[in-house]
Amino acid sequence: MPAKQIVRQAPYLRRFARALTGTQETGDQLVQATMERLLQGEVQLDEALGLRPALYHVLISTWRALDGHAEAAAGSAADQRLQILSPERRAALLLVAMEGFEAGEAARIMELDSDSFSSQLARAEADVEAQLATDVLIIEDEPIIALDLTRLVRELGHRVVGVATTRREAVALAAQGKPGLVLADIRLADGSSGMDAAADILENLDTPVIFITAFPEHLLTGEGPEPAFLITKPFREETVKAMIGQALFFQAPQSQAA
Repeated sequence: MPAKQIVRQAPYLRRFARALTGTQETGDQLVQATMERLLQGEVQLDEALGLRPALYHVLISTWRALDGHAEAAAGSAADQRLQILSPERRAALLLVAMEGFEAGEAARIMELDSDSFSSQLARAEADVEAQLATDVLIIEDEPIIALDLTRLVRELGHRVVGVATTRREAVALAAQGKPGLVLADIRLADGSSGMDAAADILENLDTPVIFITAFPEHLLTGEGPEPAFLITKPFREETVKAMIGQALFFQAPQSQAA
């Protein structure tokens, strides 16, 4: 087993697993179970796929073997969202939109034929677009990126309550606008932290937060509390749209409405 290469992929497996299951804890447990199955020889990497897709293939296999569908539905928020986005559709969307696999490669990872995978993906994309609209706070100090995020959010039918460039401004806008979703850059203009701003906001609001960073490996170590939803710069439009859908999927509708 190419141990060093696998270790390099671990942060991205955690990112995928966290988004797939909806929490850091459950996602990291899924990655741990995947690694244990490999170490014990219970499963083997499919060399024909290549290392990275082979790892995702084993992770998906582990997710299914551990009844990941039921686990994802256990939380009240996910349970209420299942009729909108089923687990298999969620996995298909994340593999393409967040992890950047081509459709054919993602189909092999999920052990689906091309037509079946295309159907899952198309339905997932339609389901995400059907998510309930919410108010979004953007915390981003780069004007061009802020404008791009604003456009993407509005294209999805959501409303932007404000764009903050500092921690203090973000907290003030959140108190005023009470957003149902926060998109937060990690490093802000005045040297403050988007993570600290989000922590302040979450003291008073129950809202999902999607973090944006150029250095995801710094936040996906598996040590201590880490983001469940993370976008890497430079980001793809499909990734932002998918992650917004995922974050809202795992947020209870009553909290969103509030």
